[in-house]
Amino acid sequence: MEKKNMKEWMGKVMSDTTRIAIPIMTHPGIELSGRKVIDAVTDGEVHAEAIVALNQKYPASASTVIMDLTVEAEAFGAEVVFPEDEVPSVTGRLLHNYKEVEALQIPSLDGPRVQEYLKANQMVAEMIDDKPSFGGCIGPFSLAGRLFDMTEIMMAIYTEPETITLLLKKCTSFITSYCRAMKERGAAGVIIAEPAAGLISNEDCSEFSSKYVKEIVDKVQDDHFMVVLHNCGNTGHCTQAMLEAGAMAYHFGNKIDITEALKQCPEDVLVMGNLDPVGLFKQASAAEVKEATREMLKVTSSWKNYILSSGCDVPPHTPLENIEAFYEALEEYNQTRN
Repeated sequence: MEKKNMKEWMGKVMSDTTRIAIPIMTHPGIELSGRKVIDAVTDGEVHAEAIVALNQKYPASASTVIMDLTVEAEAFGAEVVFPEDEVPSVTGRLLHNYKEVEALQIPSLDGPRVQEYLKANQMVAEMIDDKPSFGGCIGPFSLAGRLFDMTEIMMAIYTEPETITLLLKKCTSFITSYCRAMKERGAAGVIIAEPAAGLISNEDCSEFSSKYVKEIVDKVQDDHFMVVLHNCGNTGHCTQAMLEAGAMAYHFGNKIDITEALKQCPEDVLVMGNLDPVGLFKQASAAEVKEATREMLKVTSSWKNYILSSGCDVPPHTPLENIEAFYEALEEYNQTRN
């Protein structure tokens, strides 16, 4: 399997007048395959089949896996709840103090669901070989929050920073290994989802998130593997801290003004986002989706480094006519550009 040169791909994206779209979207593919969410998040083959089904129906310029932020926490020992047709969620609190964090073992990649996600990455890379495929994982601070409890970690970064620093080091080590395994399985990149870092200040985001994301980036990103840093919690207050991570691309949620993000980001990195996955894709009419997509393309038209995307993972039971409206708006826009 030939590795894609992502530096060259990025250069082509920026030099081409045609705008591309990479929505973070897998759930509609699960439904197209006649499966349920629980099937895809526990079986790599079902997961891959869903991505392939979606790829056959819609012209995204890259494939993405489900944004499931429970896989890594479960590997560490957190309890996860699996609804039949919704994304899994972490329940309870695994860690309470420094002593427990100190005793925490960094897991291997042998956990059942970690292996199923790696299987999905490999199958997608093999079956969709004409475009990049992106794996997905949680970011260090968001993972630490799921293990220590989100409310508790927000206080602990001030009251016991040494506990959280140790936990972040262990989370970073595991995520680095996981990203390396995706790379070995043929993924052209990874979307690191770090939404919890959007809940803290720019300074704290730098200290407790970006510093650790940069460690991962420095160890896995190269010409053939792109890191995309996603932070849908960022309202614009911590974009500068995000950029310290050194990723090749940044993905923003719908809480931010994308034009302001584009102004802050260097021209040599890709910027992706940020149509509302719930309020627009799932809940609006097809006409509203089409109009919002047109407007997004219009306001971002002067930036060559922009890629049209959803602000986060498009949820289960999103109407297919809304997805079609999104791509229709893109196609019509590109026709006017050529």
